[in-house]
Amino acid sequence: MQISMTWRPLRRAFTAACTLAACLGLAAPQALAQPWPARTVTIIVPLAAGTGMDTLVRMYAERLSASIGRPVIIDNRPGAALMLGVTALAKAPPDGYTLSIATAPAMAINPTLYKQMPFDVERDFVPISLYVKSPFILVVSPNLGPRNVQELIRHTRDNAGKMSYSTPGTGAAQHLAVEFMKQKFKLDITHVPYKSSPLSVADIMAGHVSMAFAEAGISLPLIRDGKLRALAVSSLARLPGLPDVPTFAEASATPDFEAVSWHVLLAPAGTPPEIVGRLQQELRRILATAEVQQRIASLGLIPHDAPSTDAINQYMRAEREKWSAVVKSLGLAGSQ
Repeated sequence: MQISMTWRPLRRAFTAACTLAACLGLAAPQALAQPWPARTVTIIVPLAAGTGMDTLVRMYAERLSASIGRPVIIDNRPGAALMLGVTALAKAPPDGYTLSIATAPAMAINPTLYKQMPFDVERDFVPISLYVKSPFILVVSPNLGPRNVQELIRHTRDNAGKMSYSTPGTGAAQHLAVEFMKQKFKLDITHVPYKSSPLSVADIMAGHVSMAFAEAGISLPLIRDGKLRALAVSSLARLPGLPDVPTFAEASATPDFEAVSWHVLLAPAGTPPEIVGRLQQELRRILATAEVQQRIASLGLIPHDAPSTDAINQYMRAEREKWSAVVKSLGLAGSQ
């Protein structure tokens, strides 16, 4: 009886200590949780260092780092048709510390072009900013007769089956852009695919191929040197670097014609809305600065400000529908 009375206070003390420890254990994660950002943020870029996309991302990443007070580093992951980085993002924790750039091919063309995709474009991501459009320039050899889009259309119809166009490969955005034009105007032009954009443009200068919707970054210097003739740009807005060259929509009297790529900054699905909102606020402010706007123009890009996550999703969905229809019409669905 005496032993039992002696142990009773000790047992009560032990129980209280265990209860306190359990409470502390439950509270520990909450105590350790810190507001975003508490550490380094990584932005995955699906192209190699030194490309136009990489240059622009590094420019705004530096300003984002200064604003949030944490390092923002770039992780270049080229490959897999611009999908390697986006695939990595789909597997990343939705905590705001891993982001990735995606493009129109990865998000709007490849879902129909490829038999299998390593991610779901609708469910795996939340868009932060669709900040630039990457237009193509309709170029021809200076030795080709047409000097504007209407003349080119007439010339192509008068020489049905004799005209050709080059691209950096079947299923590339440039390929689908010309096919989109062909379908709109019922043109007969032969596709000549190459292994790279520089090769495809070189044969236009040499007169071996009639035309192309070429990347602005490659074609702008050649246009300025008189080695290519620019007839139109594929965006709905004129290109700052070629203010006198009309949009294809203007030149062809088709107001809805747009055939562009674009860059969108994504986070994994499930990223807390307050983090997404903070990133959107920071990116909108940074991208609106004069210095960044000038850099965008110098790279042959057009700034774009989507007002909300819903607006970005709506635009990307419309792009998927448009390019999916073109891919299917060419019999290329599931071909890669």
